Amino acid sequence: MRTRRRVQVAMVATLTLAGTGALGASPGAAAGAASGAAAGAPACPLPAYGPGATYHPRLDRRGFTAHVTNRLFPLRPGRVLVYAGRKDGRQALDLVLATGRVRRVDGVPTRVVEDRLYLDGVLAERTADYYSQDRCGNVWYFGEDTASLDRHGRVVDTEGSWLAGVNGAEPGVFMQARPQLERRFRQEWYAGQAEDTFRAVRRSVPVTVPAGHFEHALETRERTALEPGVLDRKLYVAGVGQVLESSLRGPVEHLELVEVIG
Repeated sequence: MRTRRRVQVAMVATLTLAGTGALGASPGAAAGAASGAAAGAPACPLPAYGPGATYHPRLDRRGFTAHVTNRLFPLRPGRVLVYAGRKDGRQALDLVLATGRVRRVDGVPTRVVEDRLYLDGVLAERTADYYSQDRCGNVWYFGEDTASLDRHGRVVDTEGSWLAGVNGAEPGVFMQARPQLERRFRQEWYAGQAEDTFRAVRRSVPVTVPAGHFEHALETRERTALEPGVLDRKLYVAGVGQVLESSLRGPVEHLELVEVIG
């Protein structure tokens, strides 16, 4: 266990150093989002679910900020979420860091989140995800740069990479400020590459993971038309974010939150 812990700490240190940088978010935008929420009357229409070919969400880009404070999906720069479990039949360790970096995607400032997936102790996938929050507190997903690696660290492919505003790709709703049960959203849209959808199905779900016991998790279901036989279950906790992911149908996948660092 001590050896594993040293390896995990080294991985986290490497990821954290890679993600350091100026905060970059606009204080004015963050203040505007906060004041709008306090006033209780911001208008942030969310897209109705429908065929991808007709999916074109209307955004007020002036109201977005990289300062993501959604209670169920907070992205505090410098914090690392450590997950462990199994994926693709192998032992998995997944490190997720909300960096201090901001990238403008499709005219919107987004928080850069670095994700490193290790399978059987070897780095298998590295991803940079891009999230932004509207003035009402809804979190939107604006794309990702992802790469699968071989055992020698060489890039095998970048399938699944996409950016909103490029080649017809569109952003999607990742987490509502006040989740509505059974309302379905597209989390992303890039035909043939990124077609994940989700819906919230239950509130106040008790869950125990290595990082702790929580009484009031939000449960969601995720699927994609690209893998019709796969259905995933995720649990989110206020102030933390995702604490558990497991497959309900399809290949066995199970990741639990082990530790929150920072």
